[in-house]
Amino acid sequence: MRRALIVDDEPQIRTVQRAYLVAEGFDVLEAGTGRRALDQVAAHPDIDVVLLDVGLPDMSGIEVLRTIRASSDVLVILVTARADEVDKLVGLGLGADDYVTKPFSPRELVARVLTVLRRRPQADPGRTASVEPPADVLRYDAVTIDRGRREVTTGEGPVDLSALDFDLLWALASAPGRVYSRAQLLEKVWGYDFYGDERVVDVHVRTMRSALGDDAHEPRIIATVRGVGYKFVAGPAD
Repeated sequence: MRRALIVDDEPQIRTVQRAYLVAEGFDVLEAGTGRRALDQVAAHPDIDVVLLDVGLPDMSGIEVLRTIRASSDVLVILVTARADEVDKLVGLGLGADDYVTKPFSPRELVARVLTVLRRRPQADPGRTASVEPPADVLRYDAVTIDRGRREVTTGEGPVDLSALDFDLLWALASAPGRVYSRAQLLEKVWGYDFYGDERVVDVHVRTMRSALGDDAHEPRIIATVRGVGYKFVAGPAD
């Protein structure tokens, strides 16, 4: 059974979220403070996803996330009360897997939980290395993307991308030269109807470019199409 941890200082919010997650087959843990959340993560290494409110009474959700990331790669969805805060949170490169802005519907939240879970490759205990099918690999002159291993490399070496940024890069690289609007990328990568600001795509592209060493003014990998969106411009490998 999948396990979720809800971190919010308002009991009524936790109650509603719990009901919807339980209906989806989740075992649900709760925490009303950041310290309690850290205790729960340490005590339950099998937690699959954490719904983490940014505004907690004892410590900020950002501090909680940083502490979690020091020892765990558990999936984390940050919940904020301010739409304009999402840009800042993404830009901080905290390692969150998604962001939700209050107010939101419980159905939207569950959809996001299921989406981030789908991004994580599932181990198959019955499969051995000798029979594992070859991974999907895209090779260009500026970057190599291995979807099976979830690895990205450039001429400078391995690139550390979040799960969401990897999926965004893969979506663009799978159709080089095609221009995607922000709305199309939200649907293709986020996998649900997005109820926030489409500019969240811009922020993720910025963090991805920074990790790849790509210059927005002279792009080798991802180009901005003004007024429309983005396209993948790296040429094929020799």
